Amino acid sequence: MAYTKKTYDMGDIVDYEYSFAGNYGAKGEKRAARVKATPEQVARQNLTNKAKRVRRIIILNFHPWDLWLTLKYPRGTRKTSKEVLKDVQDWTDKLRERYKRAGEQLKWIRRIEIGKYGGIHVHILVNRARTIQNVDLVCKELWGRAGINFQSLKEEGGYEQLADYLTKKGKDDEVEGQLSFLPEEDRKRCLRYSTSKNLIRPEDVFDKNDKKRYSHWTMRKIIQEGPKPREGFYIDKNSIRTGINPFTGMSYFYYTEIRIRNKWETADKCG
Repeated sequence: MAYTKKTYDMGDIVDYEYSFAGNYGAKGEKRAARVKATPEQVARQNLTNKAKRVRRIIILNFHPWDLWLTLKYPRGTRKTSKEVLKDVQDWTDKLRERYKRAGEQLKWIRRIEIGKYGGIHVHILVNRARTIQNVDLVCKELWGRAGINFQSLKEEGGYEQLADYLTKKGKDDEVEGQLSFLPEEDRKRCLRYSTSKNLIRPEDVFDKNDKKRYSHWTMRKIIQEGPKPREGFYIDKNSIRTGINPFTGMSYFYYTEIRIRNKWETADKCG
C-alpha cells in the first residue's frame, strides 16, 4: 500500500490524515531513517497529539454559541488545586441539575489554573442550554464566589486556538516553570484538562476497520495539485501540513475540510 488514510468525519468539519513512504509515496520511494527521540521530543509530540484530540472533542460536542467561561475567586484567595476542584465540582453538580430539570444534558471541558503569584481561576467550556433563559446569569449565580468572564469561542481553524490553550501546546516548559512553586499534586492537576463523561470522542467517528488501498500516483497528485474539497465544502488552507515524522520515518500530509454555511443558516442555529 503506497499510503494509509485516516478520515475523522465530524459533520461540518472533516480531518484527513495521510501517511506514506518517501516524499510523494511514489513507487520505489523509501521512508526516511528513523531517529531515536529525546524525552523533550516525545513530550512535545505527545502535547501536539493531545491538542489535536481536544480540538476534535470540541468540534464533536460544542458550537460557536456555547459558553467559554473563566470562574474567578476574590483577589487574594489562596487555595490548593484540590480545594478548587471541589468548588468547581459543586458548581458543576448544581448546573447539571438545572440542565436536567430543563430537559437538557450538561457537557463540559475544564482546566484549573493557578498563576505564578498564586491567583486562582478555572477555564471551562460548557454547552448552552436553549431551554434555560439567561443561562449565563444562572452560571454566575451558582458560582457565587466572584465574577465570571464570558468570552466568545474562536472558531477559526476549527477551534485550534482553544484546544492549544486548554493543552498549553508549545508552552510546556514555560508553564512548568510558572508552576514550580506548587506542590507536585497541584502542579499535575494544573497541567491537565478534564471533561464530562458524556462527550463524543474522536474514536467514535473514526472507523479503524476502514482500510483502503490507493495507487501511489494518487498521493503524488494530491500533494502537487493540492487537496480537492467535496461539493459543499472548502479546504482550510491554514490546516494543510506536510513533512516527515522523525519517529517513524514516514511522510505525512494533513488537511481539514469545512462545510460552507450561509449567514442565514448560521443565524438560525444561533437563534
